[in-house]
Amino acid sequence: MSESQYIPDPDELEDDAAGEQDELYEHYSITADRGQSPLRLDKFLTIHMERCSRNRIQTAADAGNILVNGKPAKSSYKVKPGDRISLVMPYPKREIEIIPENIPLEIPYEDDDLLLVNKPAGMVVHPGHGNYSATLVNALTYHLQNLPLFQEGDMRAGLVHRIDKNTSGLLVIAKNERTHARLAKQFFDHTITRRYVALVWGNFEEDEGTITGNIGRSPKDRQKMWVFEDGSDGKHAVTHYRVLKRYGYVTLIECRLETGRTHQIRVHMQWKGHPLFGDERYGGDRILKGTTFNKYKQFIENCFAAMPRQALHAKSLGFQHPTTGEQVYFESELPEDFRTVLAKWDAYAAAGLAEE
Repeated sequence: MSESQYIPDPDELEDDAAGEQDELYEHYSITADRGQSPLRLDKFLTIHMERCSRNRIQTAADAGNILVNGKPAKSSYKVKPGDRISLVMPYPKREIEIIPENIPLEIPYEDDDLLLVNKPAGMVVHPGHGNYSATLVNALTYHLQNLPLFQEGDMRAGLVHRIDKNTSGLLVIAKNERTHARLAKQFFDHTITRRYVALVWGNFEEDEGTITGNIGRSPKDRQKMWVFEDGSDGKHAVTHYRVLKRYGYVTLIECRLETGRTHQIRVHMQWKGHPLFGDERYGGDRILKGTTFNKYKQFIENCFAAMPRQALHAKSLGFQHPTTGEQVYFESELPEDFRTVLAKWDAYAAAGLAEE
């Protein structure tokens, strides 16, 4: 796929993305000829942009990245003769070139069709504004450079899902087109099992529950996602959770995703009054529960210093192997920074200092 025919997913909000960009760069343009009959914008672009899906075009239009005669247009817009249609992004087209980089990866499983990567916190999954190198895709493009799927410079080569920059844990990577299509269908059908471990502020009355609420871009801050309680906007999102351990001021939980929206666990938990511990973007990087004593304040600061990110780890993945048909399941241990913070809370609770 050439650069001019690739539409990055505008729903992706990498954690270290800069603020709102005033300047937009044109990545693709076309002018409808004089004989053009009325046709939906998404259908028109699907025809003219080779190998670009209608769904990705619709997503770009929803984000305001497709312009007709200089103005954002919906995917349902009917293209007329002489219309100038352009795709714009907040970064120059030349900067999405994928450069293979020899970055060490932890690969707990690999076969001829797929591999599992245990992504460390701090690594961006794929290039985007402000992150043009040292991403997982740069590493995969190097390590799998002999495979056709990784020789086209595609920003999402092999990816069927993603996790945030400062979230650690498992990702499954497809090594060929057939595997990619079959895994993608399992994600679409919600038959993939994805479990995360999170440390959140506050206590829960119940031992388990389900959070349902549409998630979309925040109307006030485009770097954040938002729960639209009335369902007026956003996409359907469901998060199941259960309590693993109660510390009083914070709670260790396991989350199972039924859907996979950007920042889903983080924004759902914040909506319910339980921001993830250390989550700067959603208000979890300050003391939300506990005492006013200086000793407690110092304890929390020590925890934040040990794990300067949101306390979220993609612990397990389960799916039907696209070739063998066998149900497979993979788990990864909590990383060292997460274990260190839990050890601190264990010691704090053992000393009888934690309360409801």
